[in-house]
Amino acid sequence: MSIRVAIVEDDAGVRETLKKIVQKAPMLSFEGAYGSAEEAFDPITFNRPDVALVDINLPGKSGITLVAELKARVPKLQVMMITVYEDGDRIFDSLQAGASGYLLKRAHPQEIVQGIIQLHAGGAPMSAEVARKVVDFFKRRTKVESELKQLSARETEILRELSKGYRYKEIADRLNIGIETVRTHVHHIYEKLHVESRVEAVMKFVQDQPSDTPRHGKPK
Repeated sequence: MSIRVAIVEDDAGVRETLKKIVQKAPMLSFEGAYGSAEEAFDPITFNRPDVALVDINLPGKSGITLVAELKARVPKLQVMMITVYEDGDRIFDSLQAGASGYLLKRAHPQEIVQGIIQLHAGGAPMSAEVARKVVDFFKRRTKVESELKQLSARETEILRELSKGYRYKEIADRLNIGIETVRTHVHHIYEKLHVESRVEAVMKFVQDQPSDTPRHGKPK
């Protein structure tokens, strides 16, 4: 039996190219093509194709959000992200949402076809460039996690307040400690995280947080 493939891509030219690639492949069957997450959700959950090719940068609801929603409704659906992006955070968020493969739009048509077949067989196809990004991303993440574990409970608490945008005086008032105590803790945080600024420290902290955790802004 052929592998039934749906496409979600907002660029009409790219969408048509992917459609032709699928239609020309003997082992694949074209199921439908959609220009947005909103347009794709109902037909994909109703028709239940085997594989969905999904672009990350969709208008309105993102491709990553669509993947999470589709996987919740159609757990057996295999999702391949097709995108121009090689950003580590986007790759990680896509995989967390439920995608199993990640290819770049500039990939050769045969690579896309083989990726779909591999994905349907239980594999996790990725372009070579993407695979390197994934490895580098997890290496950095592991290093950050190791550094953050060196922080004391109080230092972690202060770093969390810094990530919300609070100033030293505000943190001192919120935690009922002196402002000089806050400064001392921040100095130790910088040393343990090997950073030289508040921005660098906060960036390392938010990298370790779940993707659905608010990363900035004071609570209202």
